[in-house]
Amino acid sequence: MKLLEPIIAWQADLAAIRRDIHAHPELCFEEFRTADVVAAKLQEWGVEVHRGLAGTGVVGIIRGRQADGGRAVGLRADMDALPMQELNTFPHASRNPGRMHACGHDGHTAMLLGAARYLAAHRDFAGTVYAIFQPAEEHGGGAKRMIDDGLFEQFPMEAVFGMHNWPGMAAGTFGLTYGPIMASSNDFRIVITGKGAHAGMPHLGIDPVMTAVQLAQSLQTIITRNRNPLDAAVLSITQIHAGSADNVVPTTAEMRGTVRTFTVESLDLIEQRMRDISVHTCAAMGCEADFDFQRHYPPTINHPREAAFCAEVLRDLVGAAAVNDQVQPSMGAEDFAFMLQEKPGCYVWIGNGAGDHREAGHGMGPCMLHNGSYDFNDELLPLGASLWVQLALRWLSSEQPPLQAR
Repeated sequence: MKLLEPIIAWQADLAAIRRDIHAHPELCFEEFRTADVVAAKLQEWGVEVHRGLAGTGVVGIIRGRQADGGRAVGLRADMDALPMQELNTFPHASRNPGRMHACGHDGHTAMLLGAARYLAAHRDFAGTVYAIFQPAEEHGGGAKRMIDDGLFEQFPMEAVFGMHNWPGMAAGTFGLTYGPIMASSNDFRIVITGKGAHAGMPHLGIDPVMTAVQLAQSLQTIITRNRNPLDAAVLSITQIHAGSADNVVPTTAEMRGTVRTFTVESLDLIEQRMRDISVHTCAAMGCEADFDFQRHYPPTINHPREAAFCAEVLRDLVGAAAVNDQVQPSMGAEDFAFMLQEKPGCYVWIGNGAGDHREAGHGMGPCMLHNGSYDFNDELLPLGASLWVQLALRWLSSEQPPLQAR
């Protein structure tokens, strides 16, 4: 590995920052303390700070001493935690009940801070690096809020890059793709209205429960018969609620669930077919359907050129054997997708290991994302920070012409 010596020397400092953030988790758009910590550290290291995008967002501006020619690149980390109880009991476990850094955003923030510290102390480069500390990745769409608030207008950059830790991947390895790497996230709610009756005299009513059963099976035909089987997608019905007594046919039944796709075209197809099948199946059973489909995050789709660039930097950093540039995408979702809709860029995974890094006092569960026993692997901090530095410097010094915003 070609880690940067100053960053290696700062590992304990970065780990202390990471653990402090881990101990004080804050939910989406409530990252006030976290943003204060980030801004204070950046200012301590001589980084120009801009605050206020999406409420709690922070952008560090690091300009090189050489004439830049207008070159600029963005590096993004997320700051928010999850609304869940931590099971770990080690000293840096959450002090805020019902809130936990169970997705590693504390580590993402610390890695980008390490990179910003290095770049601020070694400004012998041309161009500008924007260190983007984003709120509300978990369900809040903080990336879109920052964009809507003028992120790319105020801080014009040619490309933007993001990184997420990935449990189960060996520490010291990376994964990426040259296209979709994470899925879109969408929810649906279908309310079926029939006619209530005595369960012993069902012919006097119109049963929404049996309609829900019929509809649940019919919706799965979209995945098996309407969708291109080479275009992966998931339609999961996760809730069916109806009735309050054994001897009553209820008036309504409600179905909820999620849809995940890697392409917008597949998502369009699934939503339209769900609407058609819901309306017509319910009508055939004598019921009415109220269909609601909410699109949250689009698919995270890496740009091939920027992904190839990122893969080259990674291979130089850790060796070709430690870089999987055809990693299997995840049906999880990520709001960095909004940034990739606006700017060329790439999203990579950094291996978090199997959980052996956790100290005594961790919970009994596995070290997986969104798990009460999760903890970020502090061994990754110099590696992730070194990647950000190498990627930014390589981008700014590349001979390719500046890319235009999409």
